[in-house]
Amino acid sequence: MHPTKVIAAAAAVLAGFLTVAPASAEAGLDHFYRQQPAWKSCDDPGLDPLGAQCADVTVPLNYDAPQGATLTVVISRIPAADPAQRRGVILSNPGGPGGPGLDAMADVREAMTEEVRARYDLIGMDPRGVGRSTPVNCGWSRGFGLQSAGVDAASYAESVAQQAELAARCAAGEGEWLRHVTTRNTARDMDVVRGILGEDRISYFGTSYGTYLGAVYTQMFPQRADRFVLDSSVDPQRYGPVGMVQDMGPANEAAFDLWADWAAARDGEYRFGGDRAAVRATVLDLVRRANERPIRLGEFEVDDHSVPMVLFVGLDDPRLYPQVADHLRQLLDAAAGVPVEPSQELAAVLAAMLTAQPNDSSAQMAIMCGDVDAPRDPTWYWRNIEASRASQPLFGAFANNITPCAFWAPPIESPTAIGNSVPSLIVQATGDTRTTYGGALAMHRALTGSRMVTLQDVPIHSIFGRYPNACVYAAVNTYFRDGTLPESDLTCQDDPGPASR
Repeated sequence: MHPTKVIAAAAAVLAGFLTVAPASAEAGLDHFYRQQPAWKSCDDPGLDPLGAQCADVTVPLNYDAPQGATLTVVISRIPAADPAQRRGVILSNPGGPGGPGLDAMADVREAMTEEVRARYDLIGMDPRGVGRSTPVNCGWSRGFGLQSAGVDAASYAESVAQQAELAARCAAGEGEWLRHVTTRNTARDMDVVRGILGEDRISYFGTSYGTYLGAVYTQMFPQRADRFVLDSSVDPQRYGPVGMVQDMGPANEAAFDLWADWAAARDGEYRFGGDRAAVRATVLDLVRRANERPIRLGEFEVDDHSVPMVLFVGLDDPRLYPQVADHLRQLLDAAAGVPVEPSQELAAVLAAMLTAQPNDSSAQMAIMCGDVDAPRDPTWYWRNIEASRASQPLFGAFANNITPCAFWAPPIESPTAIGNSVPSLIVQATGDTRTTYGGALAMHRALTGSRMVTLQDVPIHSIFGRYPNACVYAAVNTYFRDGTLPESDLTCQDDPGPASR
């Protein structure tokens, strides 16, 4: 954007702050809604070139005690490209839960037409407990809170001990405030942001977990919701540390079969096997061997808890099939005794899973555990793991495994029951491995004012701004531009090129 246009846009918005009173505040929260944001440089390489500015927003730790402790939530603003056409703001969330969202709209903006960019300030936000917003960091010894239970009872016992230890670190290091890092409170924070921006209503783009957050907002503040786009939707009744993760098992087995077909067709290059069954047998044998002796790759040791997760990371996008194959080839060579220094990409995956990280997934666990209670009995999970092995031999032990939430303090509020007629656009791929197609259909049923755009036969998670498709992009941009939903649900086909494999 030209510097003079950035200055003009910023000036127009500033004028709005000086002349428009904040939209009505909730009782007892007026002083939060009446904050004047002090915009400053974001000091972010993805945002600064776009003319974005950032601001700190103060919100109550506990909305039931607004005079008590507070938190800082950081937001970003990419100004509308044409202040004369500006009609409002689009808030956003990139998923996770626990994903930093300050720069989320920098990428999503690339999928927007010039007409949409002209009409909206694009608002990024690190949700409470995440990124720059009073972050949760439990000091975990490894990065992921989710893992496979492994191949046998001894491996599962290791998982139980490890997950209990992760929860204990959070309780000891972060304490009681963790219980307030929840989706309902983030929705309340979003409404405070709406108020300080002087907007009567907000539009929204959320992907993955961000769809659940968006749906919760429409349930809690239906009169404040304008044009909501939910990309790769969670099942609102299955959201949480159990049901939502369980649903990933069958979806990832199906995605693995597609990848196995792709790899089998390239057996001369990768040597995994000449058909789907042979490729699957190769991988399952690798998991078994990793249980018997962890696989050494450089500084990392990869066991049966982690081998399925290496594959899981790459199966959410068909364009990553070569990378998945390359990672598996390295694991197989190392298991055979060949000294392997992992590639930069594989080393990054293994480091995120197996080593302490400045930004580990403890915020993800804090949100999910704080939203929805989990069963406490380890034998309950073990029964589910064993029952899943026949139909989900690779991912059932992950999808049904115990999580830190089994050892977490109970939620302070009940989960939000989603069911309203607020208009929204749901975008979903049938082969999604993270938030399943069935989950999106459930969200569609719960949001009776919604329309659904389905991308057929593509195993992709998160479409708009990530996976180019003319049909999907047109539906999203049309809705943001003029508020027009499709007359009926729409099915889109994969464009030539993006999914070529």
